[in-house]
Amino acid sequence: MMKITELLRLVWLNLAQNKFKVILTSFGIVVGAATIMLVIAIGEGGRMEVAAQFQNLNAGAVDIACDTTESQQAQNLMEGMGGMGGGFPGTGSAPGGSGGGRSAAGGGFSGMGGGFPNAPDGFGMRAGQEAVSLTEEDMQEILDFVPGLSDATISFSVKSDVEGGSLEESVSYTIAGVKSNYGQLCNLESAIGEFISDTDCERKEKVCVLGNHAAREIFGGIQEAYDNTVYIDGRPYSVGGVLEEMGTVASGVSPDEAIYIPYETGVKYLTGTNVSPVITVIAEEIGRTGVIQSNLETVLADIYPNASFEITDAGSKMEAAEKSNETLTLLLASMAVIVFIVGGIGIMNVLFVSVKERTGEIGILKAIGCSRKDILLEFLLEAGAMSLAGSLLGVLAAFCITPVIEQFSVRVELSAAGAVLSLLFGVATGSLFGFYPAYKASRLMPAAALNQE
Repeated sequence: MMKITELLRLVWLNLAQNKFKVILTSFGIVVGAATIMLVIAIGEGGRMEVAAQFQNLNAGAVDIACDTTESQQAQNLMEGMGGMGGGFPGTGSAPGGSGGGRSAAGGGFSGMGGGFPNAPDGFGMRAGQEAVSLTEEDMQEILDFVPGLSDATISFSVKSDVEGGSLEESVSYTIAGVKSNYGQLCNLESAIGEFISDTDCERKEKVCVLGNHAAREIFGGIQEAYDNTVYIDGRPYSVGGVLEEMGTVASGVSPDEAIYIPYETGVKYLTGTNVSPVITVIAEEIGRTGVIQSNLETVLADIYPNASFEITDAGSKMEAAEKSNETLTLLLASMAVIVFIVGGIGIMNVLFVSVKERTGEIGILKAIGCSRKDILLEFLLEAGAMSLAGSLLGVLAAFCITPVIEQFSVRVELSAAGAVLSLLFGVATGSLFGFYPAYKASRLMPAAALNQE
């Protein structure tokens, strides 16, 4: 039996004499190893991105908003009826004055569901759809009648022109009207100054808190922004604080780009009665968000029988994003496996050719006393060495490709674990596909091998 050192020397000589063939053979392993490493890195990057996107969302948060699609359809329908002129007697345009018009309208549109005896099915229900706006009183009723809630807040967001600082012209920013507890519920942290207070809301103060990016864009930095003045819709607001950089989204608002003002101030100066707020409630137990959503639907149906609402929870959003990331990772992993199989088949073919070319060498080795185990081990070591070389090149290729991938806004988190796993996969693939050619070589009979030569 040959010593392991002699076997390794023999393997090294054979590989060194066929360097170009080794490189070409291991090319499939190079691609496979690079793919495996990038799959792990992109998967981890995606997972961290999902966590970052939702880090300022309380996992037990449930958002309630009026279904604007349904409400708009109902409003358009009512406006269409009102615009029919004299189409319906007593709608305000018929002779006889406004008093007679209201009276006739009262009979003509009574309940909207039975006002038109010959109306098609469902017409009355659509016409009766309410265009509602949630209020603080609604929020309080929800807290009172829906069990299992720890807190709630109400907020809205609108686009408005902002001036001031180093801005040469007005720029449109998202203005969020929020209550004092909004920052705590959405895990917003102040880099400087304080968030909106109860006093600000009660007094309808014209104060604001800037998102990190907004502060830098308007004033050039957070220090310059603090205690300065911005003009929102032409009115001056004192900057009472600037948020830490978040890079995330809360209740449909990007904290870095938004400007926060007291809820009451926003209603008074920006939205008026056209406000379309969102109520966010926090479940005491994350696992009961499903039950809470059902209870919310019941309470809202009692408050607004003819309105429709959108109720979504942060947990579902996070779960959906994580599933999307897992699906992408699985697809990439499948590609890597296919590439590895192709690379393994390439190694198998080359080893078969090598066995054919080296039949005489195998015969001589057996003639001088080498066992089947020695021949098998030699060819397996050659396959493993080619796979290892390919895997190392693949890992290096992954490091080189990463900056290119990141240019497409894909987060890649390379790791030592990913590199080790790529090496193991590569060597295992080469050894697995190299076993059969090595086995065939070890089974050659010395006399037949020498005669064939």
